[in-house]
Amino acid sequence: MMMIEREILDANILIVDDQEANISLLEQVLSEAGYTSVTATTNPENVFEMHLMNRYDLILLDLQMPVMDGFEVMNALKVNQEDAYLPVLVLTAQPNHKLRALQAGAKDFISKPFDLVEVKTRIHNMLEVRLLYKKLENYNKVLENTVLERTAELRESEARYRSLTELASDWYWEQDENMNFTKIYGPVSDMLGVKIGNSIGTIHIEQSKDDETSNSQSTGWDEVERKNLQSIIAARQPFLDFIFHRNDTDGSQKRYQVSGEPMFDGHCRFVGYRGIGVELLGAIHLKNEAN
Repeated sequence: MMMIEREILDANILIVDDQEANISLLEQVLSEAGYTSVTATTNPENVFEMHLMNRYDLILLDLQMPVMDGFEVMNALKVNQEDAYLPVLVLTAQPNHKLRALQAGAKDFISKPFDLVEVKTRIHNMLEVRLLYKKLENYNKVLENTVLERTAELRESEARYRSLTELASDWYWEQDENMNFTKIYGPVSDMLGVKIGNSIGTIHIEQSKDDETSNSQSTGWDEVERKNLQSIIAARQPFLDFIFHRNDTDGSQKRYQVSGEPMFDGHCRFVGYRGIGVELLGAIHLKNEAN
């Protein structure tokens, strides 16, 4: 027997009918069909509390009952209902009640007097749908929890990566496809004179030659080094320990070392660069001592 069939026969079923004869007949039919967990009540006022305690997979609900009819029971079941699926199959001898019952939230109906083949078929079919619905609901919960766990892991991993990056370098940076800085961690603004939205040396690749020369001189970047770096970036190549110089307005020169790699999205589209950089204070110090 397939697992789904075993689960259907083990489903938790409640029969609600004020007529003991109807309950006995349904219990006999379900027992002979192999169902193992069947409960019954003649008091519709107990259904809400019973369902809260037992979470029935199927409720066979008579519509015509004194004190509280089936429609009132369905309205009560909708209150504080944890799942969105109301597992009610109504029992009715009134054809004009069928549409109203479906509109009230019932998933199907069985006509009175009972056709035993119809009874077994509709119960089986509804339980199959119900159990598949529950599997999907559980799968969605597992998926949601998995996403939350993976998100937490990614955030933790990113925090560790950022911490290690900060220990191993003076700054971490990211740029978009136009080479404008989008993320900066560390004193990049003070050390390089760049801000979010700027490109390296505030010079874009597509600028004119005259503009490039003017900007390069005013910002202090070495023109040859800048062009070499731009050619690497234009080729979408990674670069490791690239050395470049910058002359400050006071006449001093600083050296920097950067490493970067191109970033691509899931469609292999270039979306920018990311990397790390350090100021080579030690190298400058040694150079000055040698001089």
